[in-house]
Amino acid sequence: MTNSTAKNDHQVLVLGAGYAGLLAALSLAPHARVTLVDPSEHFTERVRQHELAAGRPAITHPLRSFLGTTGVEHIAARATAIDLHARVVTTDNGRSLPYDRLVYALGSRTADTADTGGERAFTAETADALRKRLRDRPGRLAIVGGGLTGIEMAAELAEAYPDWDVRLLSREVGAGLSAKGRAHVRTTLTALGVSLAEGERVTSADDVDADAVLWSASMVPNTELAARSGLALHPSNGRVEVDAFLRSASHPEVYVAGDAAAASAPGAGPLRMACATALPTGTQAAAALRASLDGTEPRPFRFGYQLQCVSLGRRNGLVQTVHSDDTPRELILRGRVAAFTKEQIVRYTVRLIRQAAR
Repeated sequence: MTNSTAKNDHQVLVLGAGYAGLLAALSLAPHARVTLVDPSEHFTERVRQHELAAGRPAITHPLRSFLGTTGVEHIAARATAIDLHARVVTTDNGRSLPYDRLVYALGSRTADTADTGGERAFTAETADALRKRLRDRPGRLAIVGGGLTGIEMAAELAEAYPDWDVRLLSREVGAGLSAKGRAHVRTTLTALGVSLAEGERVTSADDVDADAVLWSASMVPNTELAARSGLALHPSNGRVEVDAFLRSASHPEVYVAGDAAAASAPGAGPLRMACATALPTGTQAAAALRASLDGTEPRPFRFGYQLQCVSLGRRNGLVQTVHSDDTPRELILRGRVAAFTKEQIVRYTVRLIRQAAR
């Protein structure tokens, strides 16, 4: 079967235009008729949300700059229902979109516990509103969550808004880093004026005494649509259950990529939610789906972690080398060289997607 014949005979729908979904759509474009369903006209670099909060003008790119002449049709709408039996997706603008294969790549969001706290509560997804609040007048900013996202937010915002009193609340700051990595993070945050409140358990933004609260404590997958439609979810994490090829365990004509997938790999174990895992799962889902269209056997998913990269302001950073299962090694990079390395990796993610478009 030629590519042109396959492209005419098979309709693929991709839900979500984040790192995983956009890369999957572009990778499949030469081999099928691809429709990308996402309400936004832009691709957002989520890994730069801390920069947006600190004053970066924009972290988005027009989708048309990626899709160009690839043949991928973008429908600016939100998927509201999936009829798995009829293989039809319904959108909030009233369209019914049939498919032969479906890629579910709706990503994740900050946990709903961040919705408490009223107008003083923010998340990475509301970074633009947080920036406006921080520019309004100084006060006390509490960041809840000492993982990589919370660390980046604390460093970036303390550097950009020195008049604010910034606190980082967490059970342990940088728990997944090596001892040297944690030490560098703590030293840098303290030098930037960030107060570290470790050993604290915070369950709601209402529990925090501050003028503004940035919730960075936990992420949840956007799998409500999958659950309503009947896709099997993993009982422990609520992500869509998949096999070794990233096919839905209950409906193998559906492929799942990015944070919504309960993906795992030999040697790596269950994958965490991150850009570092979204891109390879998007590539894998596209490759396995293409194999199903060609009638060939797909290769199982293979993945291993290499680095954790953390921004500590614009002139400092940490690159933590890790084993394939994401546990830390002793080797780290610090300071400006780490900041430069992190920036190059972030830029490479966009270059990779543009290469897929070409």
